[in-house]
Amino acid sequence: MLRHLGEISAEAARKFGDKTALIVGEDTYSFSDIDALACQLAGGLASLGVGAGDIVTLYSENRLEWLVTYYGVTKLGAVINPINVMLTPDEVRYVVQDCGAKAIVASRVKAEPLVGIEDGSQVRAVISFDTPPEGATGFDALLAANHPCPSIPDVDPESLSTICYTSGTTGRPKGAMQSHKAVIMNTAMTAQMHLKTADDVIVSALPCPHVYGNVVFNSVFFYGATLNMHTTFDPGVALQSIQAHKATLFEGVPTMYMYMLEHPDLAKTDLSSLRCLTVGGQTMPTPKMEAVEAAFGSPLIELWGMTEMAGLGSTHPVYGLNKMGSIGVALPYTELRIADVEDASKTMPRGEVGELMARGPLVMMGYYNDAERTKEALEPDGWLHTGDLAKMDSDGCVFVVDRKKDMIVTAGYNVYPAEIERVLAAHPAVAMSAVGSLPDDQKGEIAKAYIVLKDGAAGDPDEIISFCRETLAAYKVPRAVQFVEDLPKTSTGKIMRRELYTLDD
Repeated sequence: MLRHLGEISAEAARKFGDKTALIVGEDTYSFSDIDALACQLAGGLASLGVGAGDIVTLYSENRLEWLVTYYGVTKLGAVINPINVMLTPDEVRYVVQDCGAKAIVASRVKAEPLVGIEDGSQVRAVISFDTPPEGATGFDALLAANHPCPSIPDVDPESLSTICYTSGTTGRPKGAMQSHKAVIMNTAMTAQMHLKTADDVIVSALPCPHVYGNVVFNSVFFYGATLNMHTTFDPGVALQSIQAHKATLFEGVPTMYMYMLEHPDLAKTDLSSLRCLTVGGQTMPTPKMEAVEAAFGSPLIELWGMTEMAGLGSTHPVYGLNKMGSIGVALPYTELRIADVEDASKTMPRGEVGELMARGPLVMMGYYNDAERTKEALEPDGWLHTGDLAKMDSDGCVFVVDRKKDMIVTAGYNVYPAEIERVLAAHPAVAMSAVGSLPDDQKGEIAKAYIVLKDGAAGDPDEIISFCRETLAAYKVPRAVQFVEDLPKTSTGKIMRRELYTLDD
């Protein structure tokens, strides 16, 4: 097995050479092509002073350059900080300053508002794909300079490889630190469970910065498969790609399958090449899973994971019992158990509900520069609090029944009420607010804001939503607003989010 991420693209080029690794639109790239570009980028970054241990932020939609940057950064022994493309510039500035990134690599539209960030941060350069904005370094020019590629350093597998920021319950993002070993083992064990080989052709629109997307593209380079990577998800285009490329796997979140189920092209699309479908990001209703299997003629394998585990923690094996409604069994080398919610040291009997906990080499090293929240998440003996309430049956299959905290999962993205409430509090008409969730057929859940207005103030739901959109990523913006006289509280004055539904119109 590989020791660290910096070895991945070179080893893939050695083993698979001119075989097609990536298809983006009409363009194809071999394993050798991508490794050569990653070497050029590594040389360019080194010329800017980026080296082993430095942190590089990657902020872009799915595209060839994203993968080239990922493998180029890791060739230097540097640490990759892949961030959600939906974050706003203000959110990105917080992340970059918090982790002390030395460089930012981004698409032009994302790079433009970040030019000048060097003042007040450790960033030395903003590197832009396409034609760079004034003040940024051009990605293409950096490659064209053809700086020599430094030798790949010897990196400890247990050392830091990736910092992935996830929203915090207090509204402040936290950076989950993943070791090289965690990312590599997660990719390998997921591929083991789903039987990925060089014969596979994978269609995916999963965002590369997401740990699910990360596992998908890394598995291609580990085992020589071909990835048809989509920049954004379009159900008709996805169906067409499966047929055109004779895909053997489609990997996505529940909403993608729901949109494809309703698409008029589904019935006339040849899906016979598929051997497996995977779904994660949030649980999917069993009737919808059954409908997908019937329409696609292929097994739909559910999986579960989290940023704090560098990807998956559980799934079903392709050759095994697939219990719909269950997130499957623990990945190899991983332990899962159901703990008493009041005492994490106690394990609940089979069939009883408690908090799902995980332990093993896939679990994060901790939260970057945040000892307090690391201590809250990780027990001294290594068990990770997942925040999910679940039960385990006699076969070791896990069924998630609820979330311990108030996290809202919308189309596979995690949204925390406190983060939205913090923005709402800045609105001049808002006296008090709380955010809960509403069920949604397509997205699973959407955020709803309950607002108590200041005396004499007038409220407009559309204006509130627009206000939030100015500072929050699109997926975090509440989709519904209700003005109320008061909010449910405990005897100590704490707002009870779980009781917000009692206020619904």
